[in-house]
Amino acid sequence: MSKYYDNVSKEIKEYFKILEPDFPEWLNAYIDTKELLSQKYISITCGTIYSDLFESDFFFSSLDHSVAVALIVWHFTHDKKQTLSGLFHDIATPVFKHCIDFLNGDYMTQESTEDLTTEMIKNSKEIMTLLKRDNINIEEVDNYHLYPIADNDTPKLSADRLEYSLSNALFTYKMLDFESIKEIYDDINIQSNEANEIELGFRTKKIARNFVKVTSRLSIIYREDRTRYSMQLIADILKRLNDENKISIKDLYELKESDVISIIENSKYNNIFNIWKNAKKVKISKEEPKDVYYVHHGAKVRYIDPLLNGERISKCCKSANKLIENNLAYDMNNYVYLDLNFKD
Repeated sequence: MSKYYDNVSKEIKEYFKILEPDFPEWLNAYIDTKELLSQKYISITCGTIYSDLFESDFFFSSLDHSVAVALIVWHFTHDKKQTLSGLFHDIATPVFKHCIDFLNGDYMTQESTEDLTTEMIKNSKEIMTLLKRDNINIEEVDNYHLYPIADNDTPKLSADRLEYSLSNALFTYKMLDFESIKEIYDDINIQSNEANEIELGFRTKKIARNFVKVTSRLSIIYREDRTRYSMQLIADILKRLNDENKISIKDLYELKESDVISIIENSKYNNIFNIWKNAKKVKISKEEPKDVYYVHHGAKVRYIDPLLNGERISKCCKSANKLIENNLAYDMNNYVYLDLNFKD
């Protein structure tokens, strides 16, 4: 019996079945390790699920995401090492995910927590025992950047980028249903890109264009005013609690999100946190607002310009190119705020 798979929701199982109809049973032993199971208490939404600023109410965990990435890699490669690199890629993810990058001042690249991946794997007796059993070296699975199907540079399509696009469109923002997800997924195969590297790509123009339409909208959501504000606010609350010795950096990697929220709600920042939780809309200004906490910076631009039979869709589809251009033109120069202040 798997501690994880046997207890996952039927919706997520249905989604997994699209990604890989024949679930690789060998993967369960790795999923059921302490380090990976801790990821099931972290939301993929970087904390935004907890505020009424966002419509999301489905808890899709960091572990769900990692398993789904592994299934995509397995589906297209049937290579254990590449698949495990996909499973492990977020093993060092702390609570609230990329909010901690904001805490570290890394809101433009959002990669500051990845350096701990090797250490997390190396320090896990369970994982190291499994790798030894399977004759796999740690350096073959601790860096998914080695494998272009698992990960590659924006705006290419990889298993990681494909997964969070599909799951966010399906579960978090309800832009697509299971049938649409399957249509998109079944149209993808391994292709050769302009640099003669392998990459996931589409075969059908209409399906690829629809994917670009959805992912261009998601791309804006990932960095729009309400998102940047929320992630920086959570980061700043955690920083203050850390400065006051109410929470440690280690806690961010060992506690559940619900535990950290309890710490926030039992602190002097409870009022600020509740204003954000119950807010329906952020306020924006071109001028610096006075006497309120505000956010005024950009964020990482996540977008996808996928291959269509070996050619970037932006090069062969005017409407897809326009969608991408409109996405990249999103203005992040506003001051964003709510009626709250850390002096409250």
